[in-house]
Formats: sequence, structure tokens, C-alpha cells
Amino acid sequence: GTIRTDTPDWQPWIVYFLKALQKQKKQLEKKIERERIVADTLPELSVQILEFAKSQDKITIGQIVKLPQANRNTIKKHLQSLVLANHLVQSGTGKGTWYRRT
Repeated sequence: GTIRTDTPDWQPWIVYFLKALQKQKKQLEKKIERERIVADTLPELSVQILEFAKSQDKITIGQIVKLPQANRNTIKKHLQSLVLANHLVQSGTGKGTWYRRT
């Protein structure tokens, strides 16, 4: 039987749902582990920039300068490193430059 009968059999649906939930949990565990490894290997300012980028669609140097301990030239160096390491993608040039998570 199925769930759309007079005597629904919920077991196949529940098993399917729980397997999907278990698969999602494993994927999230892997993602969290990757992020932890990245956070442990990057300088604190780079981690702050990535966390800020996570909360925004796109970020600019002007926005990042407002973060604590954020000197414009230091930020530029960290952004270049994050782009080279494929943590961020750069779009535009000059004053119109913005960054987003990969």
C-alpha cells in the first residue's frame, strides 16, 4: 500500500525521509569540517573576511574596512590571497571591485 489508501503504509516514506536526512547530515558534517580546517589555517582577518562574505551576496573593500583591525592595504593583501586560494571570486576592477564566496 501507499500513504493514499484507507490503511496507509507510512514505513517506506519514513525510511526514505530518514535516509535523505542522514545523507544531508553527512554532507553538512563534511562541509563543517572543511570550514574548520580553513579557519584553522588562515589568518584571523582572512577568516573574518570570509565570515562577512558568507553573510552578504557581495562585499567591497569599503565594507570590509569597517571591520575591527581592518587597514585598507592589509585588507587588499588578504583579499588577493583569498582569491588566489579560491575562497573568493573577484569581479570588476578599481573602485567597482567586489568579491563573493566561491
